[in-house]
Amino acid sequence: MSNPDSFIDEVTEEVRRDKLYAIFRKWGWVGALAVIVIVGGAAVNEYLNAREAREAQATGDAILTAVESETTEARIAALEAVPATGDAVAVLDLIKAAETEDPATADALLAGVEGNTAFPALYRDLATMKRVTLANSPMAPDAKIEALVPLTRAGGPFRTLAEEQTALAELAMGDTEAALTRLQGLLQDAEASSDLRDRASQIIVALGGTPEFGAVGAPETTN
Repeated sequence: MSNPDSFIDEVTEEVRRDKLYAIFRKWGWVGALAVIVIVGGAAVNEYLNAREAREAQATGDAILTAVESETTEARIAALEAVPATGDAVAVLDLIKAAETEDPATADALLAGVEGNTAFPALYRDLATMKRVTLANSPMAPDAKIEALVPLTRAGGPFRTLAEEQTALAELAMGDTEAALTRLQGLLQDAEASSDLRDRASQIIVALGGTPEFGAVGAPETTN
């Protein structure tokens, strides 16, 4: 490379460097601001997470203290005083429903959780199961069956239990044939627990039927 070419290259490099410095001087504050925002955002996020953890722990401690009260009235009063937000409200209402001795009050609490789409599906499904299994539930059998339909779909965490409760509601409506068919299905359901299959078998026998165990539901035999 000739000396004139080398000189031109050096001048060009200096011009580029000067332009780069000029850009940094003009826009460098943007990068600094971005760093501040990122660092500050991380700090705020950590603070919020820590605050949420403290609030969740405080709510949990308050609930535990409340349920240790000696009488039902005292427990419910203490639970009513527990501050809760978000999903903790659902948990609190589920516990209050379990504590109350009035079926109508319990049903109203559970219905509130069941119908609130802001709560996780697991809490809403659990509220439905608790509603249909309440002693002296104010729900009619056909209303129970309708409420249980979404829970009987494949993959649901309460599917087999919902099938069992649907069969019981069908019996309450006088539809013995439908109930027997459903209970026989549970005997051969791989996801049904042994306790559930035992209950289904006992009901079938009580209704005058014969339990039809599949390979999954068949009782163990010993040699």
